[in-house]
Amino acid sequence: MKKIRFPLMIAVALIGAFTLYSEQKHLSLAEQGKNIFRNDTFGDQDFWGGTLQLHKAIEGVQHGGVGPGVSPATALAVGLKVDQDALPPALVQQISAGKVDLNDPAVTLALLKLNAVVGVTGFFNPDGTLKSMGIQCALCHSTVDNAFAPGIGHRLDGWANRDLNVGAIVGLSPNLQPVANVLGVDVVTVKTVLASWGPGKFDAELFMDGKAFRPDGKTAATLIPPAFGLAGVNLHTYTGWGSVPYWNAFVANLEMHGKGNFFDPRLDDAAKFPIAAKNGFGHVTNAEDQITSKLAALHFYQLSLPAPAPPAGSFDRAAAARGKAVFNGKGQCSSCHAEPLMTEPGWNMHLASDVCVDDFQASRSPDGRYRTTPLNGLWTHTKGGFYHDGRFATLLDVVDHYDSCKSLGLSTADKTDLVEYLKSLPDQPMSDRDHDGDRD
Repeated sequence: MKKIRFPLMIAVALIGAFTLYSEQKHLSLAEQGKNIFRNDTFGDQDFWGGTLQLHKAIEGVQHGGVGPGVSPATALAVGLKVDQDALPPALVQQISAGKVDLNDPAVTLALLKLNAVVGVTGFFNPDGTLKSMGIQCALCHSTVDNAFAPGIGHRLDGWANRDLNVGAIVGLSPNLQPVANVLGVDVVTVKTVLASWGPGKFDAELFMDGKAFRPDGKTAATLIPPAFGLAGVNLHTYTGWGSVPYWNAFVANLEMHGKGNFFDPRLDDAAKFPIAAKNGFGHVTNAEDQITSKLAALHFYQLSLPAPAPPAGSFDRAAAARGKAVFNGKGQCSSCHAEPLMTEPGWNMHLASDVCVDDFQASRSPDGRYRTTPLNGLWTHTKGGFYHDGRFATLLDVVDHYDSCKSLGLSTADKTDLVEYLKSLPDQPMSDRDHDGDRD
């Protein structure tokens, strides 16, 4: 027995050590990804600060820039968020006591020095003036819980920032001529397009096809989606351009204007993607690649972000239980939104005609289809409406649309119950999930 037990003990110890090592390695990768998501600009400050000179508009003429500058009040008004946990206790007390002038751009510069503006990094000269600025993933795909004040609180990574007016912020740039050159229009047109987006929207395809407006005259920009709840979900965007790491590489290189390498020969199609083809966006190379080596950790962190469960009391539990039966039964919802992913496992793409909508946005993508959107955490991004462009103001509007599209014959009670079920997702007890998101 002794000769048998001793090797077994060693084996058990080795397995335990290996498991601990693996857990630590994964934890390390997740921490790396969190840091990248929150803090890495991928070198894009050379574009936002160096080319567009956006930092000069932020600091204002009194601090070496141009114009009135961007005060904290203005920053919050355009949807920028402040990380409460990055603020020194003394500053928190001063703000609480009303001793900080939130209309002073100098305070914005101080917040940037503290790395407290979510998704934005300031680069400063030795004399304290702003040298440049860059952006991170967190700019669009994080918000705060408003624990201290509206727009100021603990970070919620992965949540769509539906308050963020990207167009208004970019429109402040003193030098938009490079953008105009890429699009083949004048600066006035660029500003008009940016102003059309509004809060919570961004047009990632604009620099691919140049289509700024829909045929009906509305903006072609789409709602910023959440970046949580993606584990097990195929494809990352409304129109299925590619996987999560594909889209991270696409955005980091082509939208954030970081310094990396990117390859997608589909963008060589001059008929479909004239802007991308003309500018070689499908074949981006940089000797100093600051993106590719970070994609794995970034992907790992994003997949670690669960869809948050809804707050207690935010939906009617009895109605939600009845709504689940409608969801899986006469509502036919589960035929595409399969539990627990709440999208199809595998190829989760559909023609516009399958869901009774126009194909404008789908036609701007390589595959020409719409992805079945995962429904978990739907309650966190109700602001701005539903579907890719917010065309449905409420969940009831969505249900009404499908009732008509699929001739379901749902009663008023069925619809009400179904809405309560959608509000309850992910469908599990509050004790099992943290509805407040990532708070460290």
